[in-house]
Amino acid sequence: MQKSEPHILCIFGASGDLTRRKLIPALYDLYLQNLLPEEFAVLGAGRKPYTDEIFREQMTAALKSHSATPPGDSPEKAVLFVQKLFYTSLDTSDPDSYSLVKQKLEKLDMALGTGRNMIFYLATPPSLYTPIANSLAKQELTTEDDGWKRIVVEKPFGYDLESSKELNIQLRKVFKEDQIYRIDHYLGKETVQNIMVTRFSNGIFEPIWNRNFVSHVEITASEAIGVGDRGGYYEGSGALRDMLQNHILQLVALVAMEPPVWANSVSIRNEMVKVLDSIRPMSTEAIEKDVVRGQYTSSVVRGESMTGYREETGVDPNSRTETYTGLKFYIDNWRWKDVPFFARTGKRLPIRVTEIIVHFQGSPHHIFSHGDHSSENNQLIIRIQPDEGLLMKFGMKVPGAGYDVQNVNMDFHYSSLSEVYLPAAYERLLLDCMLGDSTLYARGDAVESAWRFVDPILQYWKKNPDKELYGYPAGTWGPKEADELFSEGLTWRYPSKNLADDGKYCEL
Repeated sequence: MQKSEPHILCIFGASGDLTRRKLIPALYDLYLQNLLPEEFAVLGAGRKPYTDEIFREQMTAALKSHSATPPGDSPEKAVLFVQKLFYTSLDTSDPDSYSLVKQKLEKLDMALGTGRNMIFYLATPPSLYTPIANSLAKQELTTEDDGWKRIVVEKPFGYDLESSKELNIQLRKVFKEDQIYRIDHYLGKETVQNIMVTRFSNGIFEPIWNRNFVSHVEITASEAIGVGDRGGYYEGSGALRDMLQNHILQLVALVAMEPPVWANSVSIRNEMVKVLDSIRPMSTEAIEKDVVRGQYTSSVVRGESMTGYREETGVDPNSRTETYTGLKFYIDNWRWKDVPFFARTGKRLPIRVTEIIVHFQGSPHHIFSHGDHSSENNQLIIRIQPDEGLLMKFGMKVPGAGYDVQNVNMDFHYSSLSEVYLPAAYERLLLDCMLGDSTLYARGDAVESAWRFVDPILQYWKKNPDKELYGYPAGTWGPKEADELFSEGLTWRYPSKNLADDGKYCEL
């Protein structure tokens, strides 16, 4: 990996949780790898009346708790790193207060010689994206006449299709599309990037990566935790908006895309948009038949009482917000016509796991008998988290007389590469932004395409509030009705914490 040009990273919402847990630790890890330029500074901007010294103290404490390399391991470097951190108090809703940000940026630029190259990271509520962008424009901090300028925005990017379109319009009034970096931390994970390499650099996969050889594709993104103290936010979001519209559909695009002409941002993101545009719109009939929503209820897991969603802080006691969504959908293009894709996401499921399973069609000639646990066809499991790696399932003869067949595993774990450093998602994505590489960032048209698919489901639920919302005990794999999305004899893969272990249905 290479160093970027000199620049200043300005973080709005610098006194918040994201800066403390993710951004500053990621920057520190980049610093330890000598990937930050000498002429570099972080300017934090937030409502809290911090001084530079207080901000540095706060971030030093954050490094102790959240960095992959605690500052105690390299105390001298930790001290040098925090000296690159600065702070200015700001009322983000007051356009006039942005003059203070401009003054501090200009002062740092003069002292360090950063060539007026700047990244503005919006670690703020989405409602502030447009006001911050407009205020920066009024201070003439968005034009690239004297150095490049980039803006990074976190999800959620819009609340629905209409709001995402409006947000794109507002941002593009003051920034060009190639200046806007819409971050999705899932795309920064090493295994996600390896999806393309697995497909396109191996001759054994790409020829069979289509409707002629794949029976169905399954994607799971589960969380073991509940909503915690984010009940108020989650009430206005739900699983469909929080996970499926962004993370899962980005994974779908990578799995289903055509080979890009070049390994660059434009080519790769063009192919991803084509996939999202090709997803079959869901009719009312399809929504009623192929979409299942659920909400976790109280239970006892390993002796520990788990609170139900409606009992969580900030949640309506009669809430109809889904904490689980499972659905079946199709991609109407030459490669994937009539191949069903299954996706599920939820909170309070047995484990935290994200994985993609490509199920291949069975052998056309069943001359060998199968044991009770070996009737599955070949599968390729791409594990995003945890225990990152790849797992291939295929049939082998059981030792002894006869030709009984049993499925066996052939697996690769990233942890086996003990000498290879695996960067965290934010670490990789921040460096890419510094280098001007937007490949792993969502483009505006891709965001709108994802919302275009999800919007009819949200509208149907809004118009039909009494549509079934299935309860499922915390610690289980969601409502049993989600199994009915599959044809007879098939069901979801039930993963374990370890990649090669499966078949564990729940923690109860």
